[in-house]
Amino acid sequence: MGRRSVKKQALELHVNGRARQVEVEPRMLLVHALRDELGLTGTHVGCDTSQCGACTVLVDGRAVKSCAILAVQADGREIVTIEGVASGAVLHPVQQAFRDQHALQCGFCTPGMVLTAIDLLEARPAPSAEEIKEGLDGNYCRCTGYLNIIAAVAAVGHGD
Repeated sequence: MGRRSVKKQALELHVNGRARQVEVEPRMLLVHALRDELGLTGTHVGCDTSQCGACTVLVDGRAVKSCAILAVQADGREIVTIEGVASGAVLHPVQQAFRDQHALQCGFCTPGMVLTAIDLLEARPAPSAEEIKEGLDGNYCRCTGYLNIIAAVAAVGHGD
């Protein structure tokens, strides 16, 4: 028996301030549409089970694990990936804080951490250390031990 052809669906994704048209199978995850169809490889695939947070992007301003949402669910929505966070050569304040506080090592988790932190700081502009830990829950880093990540988010939140 041959494989049955799955009809692709045309989508318009608003990614990093730009409308992008893609055709995807209805079962394609957003992470794969971003990486494979749009070439935005800053969105990482870590676990494929929405446990690690490496694939986190902002959808309509909220942090979402893109391995847990179908691309068709993002049709017409505003998506920000790590590639869309900086303003030209000027880093976003969260990115700059991660750099200043040495909050990264291998960098694999960094895009998801940065986008999660941006969402957290929108909701809580001056979070406590405990609120930062809670807000970053579900984003794993296997290198840093989290102390510098928490310090980076706190530095932005407190304007340090």
